Amino acid sequence: MSITAQDVNKLRKMTGAGMMDCKKALTETGGDFEAAIDLLRKKGQKVSASRADRETSEGSVFVTTDADGQQGVLVALNCETDFVAKNEEFQALGQKILEEAASKNPANIEELLALPLGDLTIGEKIIELIGKIGEKLEISAYERLTADKVVTYIHAGSKLGVLVGLEGSNGSDVNTAGRDVAMQIAAMNPVAVDKDQVDASIVEREMAIGREQALAEGKPENIVDKIATGKLNKFYKENTLLNQAFVKDSSLTVSKYLEGVKQGLTVKDFRRVAIG
Repeated sequence: MSITAQDVNKLRKMTGAGMMDCKKALTETGGDFEAAIDLLRKKGQKVSASRADRETSEGSVFVTTDADGQQGVLVALNCETDFVAKNEEFQALGQKILEEAASKNPANIEELLALPLGDLTIGEKIIELIGKIGEKLEISAYERLTADKVVTYIHAGSKLGVLVGLEGSNGSDVNTAGRDVAMQIAAMNPVAVDKDQVDASIVEREMAIGREQALAEGKPENIVDKIATGKLNKFYKENTLLNQAFVKDSSLTVSKYLEGVKQGLTVKDFRRVAIG
């Protein structure tokens, strides 16, 4: 059958795919619109598979909180180029994925991809957009955080996002303090909230490095562990959030800063996700 320009334009409006792709799909399916849509989606799957080894070092981080500000959600949607990251459809899809994640509370990325979004799943929507733009896309991070108060922060360019959960606010307005701490997390990239939350493998590694350094400096073996412990405490001060020097006032630790805002105010947990 003859494929008209009106047919091609109709399919283009239905799918958002390119004119030539739409014409080819309609030609191959004999003008069957449903079959043509399936073919375009399959094309997306092929694009996704063919670009599976490509790096997705660009993209955007999307964050939100619920109405009470007690639960935060973060989603990172990655792509190959900054050009696509700024694309309106890419941004719109990222925002829709975030909204569904906040609403449906999936347990992990796999469950998030399986959520319905219109007549397709989120995973299928991503494949559909891959077919249209010709770049690999993927959700690289999905985080949730619950606390008395969750504050969000997006760094310039939307390449880095932070959720910080505060405890002890007791209904007070701690948004400014939360944003200050979130910016601290973005800039200083702490490994944990406090030393008690540092992974045991990191502690072992830092102690081993401290011992080796002490021995290399010719220190007596009977004080090597003491020296290594001192180096570990320095590591805690530099790399755990509450013990870090506060970037806006280095005379204070983050813990002291929060205590000065409101007695008992502290950080329960945080999430930091960076793209690239």
